[in-house]
Amino acid sequence: MNKLRNSLLTAALVSTLFAGIASAQTSAPAKMEGGMLVGANGMTLYTFDKDAGGKSACNGPCAGNWPPLMAKEGDKASGDWSIITRDDGGKQWAYKSKPVYFWSKDQKAGDKTGDGFNGVWHVAQ
Repeated sequence: MNKLRNSLLTAALVSTLFAGIASAQTSAPAKMEGGMLVGANGMTLYTFDKDAGGKSACNGPCAGNWPPLMAKEGDKASGDWSIITRDDGGKQWAYKSKPVYFWSKDQKAGDKTGDGFNGVWHVAQ
């Protein structure tokens, strides 16, 4: 009986471990829709001209207006998607080495009111 119980416990632990691994993001964190990248919530993603070398230049108050598309613990880079480390130590998704952001003024999926903002923000494509 103990052998059976131990086998069941081991199976349950292995199953839980694999479920945790499977829940990590391994596919693209966003999708192309209408020629632009959108997050899982359907909101438009943007790039910032001042970002260079795969590093975000949008921190502090800037990140309040332009929230980064953050990677979760366990997410893995794949294809055109990479993960960068922000100044605060958080992890952010980058597409083709360009960090991507949402715009706090967009109200609904499909809005792209941040495109061209101050001449340095552009819809991610």
